[in-house]
Amino acid sequence: MDYYNSTDYNYDTNTYYDTNSYDYYNTTTTTGYDDYATVSDVSAGDTAAIMGIMGAFIVVYMIVAVAFYVYFALALQTIAKKTNTANPWMAWIPLANIVLMFQVSKKPMWWIVLLFVPIANLIVSIMVWMAIAEQRQKPSWLGILLLVPGANVVVPGYLAWSK
Repeated sequence: MDYYNSTDYNYDTNTYYDTNSYDYYNTTTTTGYDDYATVSDVSAGDTAAIMGIMGAFIVVYMIVAVAFYVYFALALQTIAKKTNTANPWMAWIPLANIVLMFQVSKKPMWWIVLLFVPIANLIVSIMVWMAIAEQRQKPSWLGILLLVPGANVVVPGYLAWSK
């Protein structure tokens, strides 16, 4: 576009015409921005539907999270009872269940600090679960299985409810 050419200047709007991208005689021509939805294009019903779907996903997620929490608490409580560890009810209290795991595995309590160190927390967790497996007279390699997705759900139940 030649900004100094008077034929490209629109005196009504005090702007220059872009003759390459706009058809002045066709009012239905889009510039590319009209193809996107704007806030005014979304109705209240659409917003309510989106919020309802999001709410349903949150409810389902919370139900699944509570189910997993109950499963792991029951498994840890059963493991603590079968290993004659004091206070098996601590499995139901969020941070106390970590202390209970260390009591069952007979590992030093200062190792809890290592759970806050990246990479070390994986190693400590594996070592604790290996020791829990040994306390239940099961192979210690079961602790390593906690790194495998899916197996990390099965192993605590196996340690708790197997003979």
